[in-house]
Amino acid sequence: MLSLVFLGAVLTIPSKNNLNWYQKVWSLALACILSFMHLYQSSWLFQLQSALFLVDSMSVVLISLTLWISLMMLLASQGSVKISKNSFKQFFLFVLLLNLILIMSFSMSSALLFYFMFEASLIPTLLLILGWGYQPERLQAGMYMMIYTVAASLPLLLMILWASAELSSSNMLFIFLLQKKLSLGGWGWVFLTFLVLTAFLVKLPMFSVHLWLPKAHVEAPVAGSMVLAAILLKLGGYGVLRSYLFFNLHMYSSIIFLLMLSLWGGMLTAIVCFRQIDLKSLIAYSSIGHMSLMIAGAFSLTTWGWGGALTLMLAHGFCSSALFGLANYMYEKSHTRSLFVSKGMLMLLPSLSMWWFLFCVLNMAAPPSINLLGEIMIFPSVIFSSKYCIFPLAAMSFLSALYSMYLYTCSQHGGSPKFFKPFNQMSGLTYSTLFLHWIPANMLILKPELTFLWY
Repeated sequence: MLSLVFLGAVLTIPSKNNLNWYQKVWSLALACILSFMHLYQSSWLFQLQSALFLVDSMSVVLISLTLWISLMMLLASQGSVKISKNSFKQFFLFVLLLNLILIMSFSMSSALLFYFMFEASLIPTLLLILGWGYQPERLQAGMYMMIYTVAASLPLLLMILWASAELSSSNMLFIFLLQKKLSLGGWGWVFLTFLVLTAFLVKLPMFSVHLWLPKAHVEAPVAGSMVLAAILLKLGGYGVLRSYLFFNLHMYSSIIFLLMLSLWGGMLTAIVCFRQIDLKSLIAYSSIGHMSLMIAGAFSLTTWGWGGALTLMLAHGFCSSALFGLANYMYEKSHTRSLFVSKGMLMLLPSLSMWWFLFCVLNMAAPPSINLLGEIMIFPSVIFSSKYCIFPLAAMSFLSALYSMYLYTCSQHGGSPKFFKPFNQMSGLTYSTLFLHWIPANMLILKPELTFLWY
């Protein structure tokens, strides 16, 4: 709960000039460092601190990710053309409000309060897209995001209200008693599973309900894309894992269907990545492929699969956030996101090309990243569930490496276009932001037991 204390301190700092706003950024940085150091404590226990707050290693890891990415959002937005000095205060307040809502979401023990925070996170994100987006189509993108996620989460609200009425409590620790109290048949629990998981699968998003994500990413500013990919998608994964833990869901045919749909959908989205012209759209579709693998690990119903799902969520949070930041830096220099036009950056920005290489390699799960650790844990758990999963898993692994190489070569190699205007080299703040993405994505492999201690 140190994170909440520091966020309160950040909000109470007076704001007379821009210097005080930078002081708030440093206060947020201190909260990030403390939360990250807290992950490396020697022992972990499951803790229920009060009737409202539920703290274990999964929630603490995701809260640390939230603080870390929020700091990266502010650093990456310093030179944004849309965020001027006059609007930076409002932008900073929206980021802090979103940060507070997400921290509360990851630490709630009441299912009803978790649902309210789960949905409230959409409001600051929508305001970030509408207020600081680049194109007029951001209105349509915001409408897509709200309709998809809110409509799909209504069954979850009905389920939570019904369970709370049956058990006279909305605490997640008591909801697992619902199965013992109710005598439902096999199809009844299938329907129950569908009601619980629909909201989270759309939030992830799973293939076939994913169309809102590329639209939202393309129209969002860099901070909106970073928080969408790094944190808001993790709310869906967090909800899926918590549902298995507290709703005591069983391995029915519906779960097998969702597992196979996620695998084949991940393979198809990897193929779709090769047809993308827009840089941010390609990274958004690669996020859908990674989240499909995470869904497969969660639905494998094995401890390795659950641990690998959490590890892959963390790895994807750092990697995709950095890739969207890199895409924004290229856009600010070349004023285009087209892969056909923005070429030859290796000759113009060689130091930035090094970071492109490091994060494209991280995206294809190269050692020593935690992305590799997550895939090593998920692959055997999914194959043990069904031998027919070998082909889509192999295709996903091969195609993810292929489109990562395609992304790097298309943007960095080739001759630079003649219409590029002369521009300055990147600032030290840019490289610091990328370095702060790369360090946790590789250093967390020194503490792999964090992913196993929450169940």
